[in-house]
Amino acid sequence: MESNLFTLFSVPLIQAQLPQSDRMNQELRSLILLKESYGAVEQNPSPAMAIPKGLFESRFDFFAMPDPCVVALRKFCMSWLYQTIGELSGYDTATLAGLSVQSHTWFHVTRSGGYFSLHNHPMASWSGVYCVDPGDADPANVLDGAISFLNPMGIANMFIDAGNSRLKPPFSGKNFSMQLRAGELILFPSYLLHQVLPYHGSRERITVAFNCWFNAPSN
Repeated sequence: MESNLFTLFSVPLIQAQLPQSDRMNQELRSLILLKESYGAVEQNPSPAMAIPKGLFESRFDFFAMPDPCVVALRKFCMSWLYQTIGELSGYDTATLAGLSVQSHTWFHVTRSGGYFSLHNHPMASWSGVYCVDPGDADPANVLDGAISFLNPMGIANMFIDAGNSRLKPPFSGKNFSMQLRAGELILFPSYLLHQVLPYHGSRERITVAFNCWFNAPSN
């Protein structure tokens, strides 16, 4: 008797590394720490979630800044995002170029003890995180300061027993966590629940995050 095995549903996660990013990251780090030092002027005035001690969240207009390091980062992030959408959607070059993007962009500065609780971004289609400085998390603890994604299949599976608890990827219901590297960009669908686990390093962990939504050209 013949049978077929299909992978019906899948969640894309894109990793891209910016080559020779040290200088840009140093400039971004200096700029971000300067903006953080301004306090409430640069802080998100109406966060959707409680901001814990050890975490600074900026206003949502970071990519609007004219500083060359920010312009270069925006170009890198948007280039990969458009390329991803084109590959996954099958858009031709003209259609892809016609998509206009809007975004919210902000930075996080995380110090020892800082974290960010489980959430998603329901008013956007794609989200991204770029690592300016991963800090100095404990290399022996892979979850120290890691970004962790909640497996949507695990949420849907209300009954777990020996018959399904040890399924192998891509059918597993397990979550996925990763420690970001300097110069690394990750892109993922905005519906995906995620969190940043508690960080215990002595140096600031600095990331830039963004949410994007798109408008197709009118005919």
